[in-house]
Amino acid sequence: MPDNSIIQKRFSELTTTELYRFLKLRTDVFYVEQKVDESELDDRDLEESTVHYWLAEGDRIVAYLRVIEDDVPEHLDGRRLIGRVVVAADRRGSGLAQLLIHRVLEQFGHEALLLHAQSYISGLYAKFDFVPFGDEFSEAGIMHTSMYRAGIR
Repeated sequence: MPDNSIIQKRFSELTTTELYRFLKLRTDVFYVEQKVDESELDDRDLEESTVHYWLAEGDRIVAYLRVIEDDVPEHLDGRRLIGRVVVAADRRGSGLAQLLIHRVLEQFGHEALLLHAQSYISGLYAKFDFVPFGDEFSEAGIMHTSMYRAGIR
């Protein structure tokens, strides 16, 4: 079971060990497991507005996501995008991604949010009132669906 609390930090607050551990999780899943052929290090982690969220079991990060500020299509409100959602292979199906998304919604649910879901997992986000829009598209060889959630005031 993960430690009791979700950790969240901005880049300037991260230790080098924390940064290493979540980048390792991301590369283990996206590069090694899913064979993504695009750069994982996109400079967005460095932005002061980016918030990193994760769950740990001891020294191991088992689930992670980040929230960045981004431009969204003109017909949509909002400017925050949830991304890099990842759960360690041996912890999938245990609700860890849902815990992280729930925390993001506690903080930013009053704002409109956007994400680009791997299509096979879009049902996870639908549980949190994210609605697909636009055509399905391939990113890094994996089919994705853009999803939007209106802010709840």
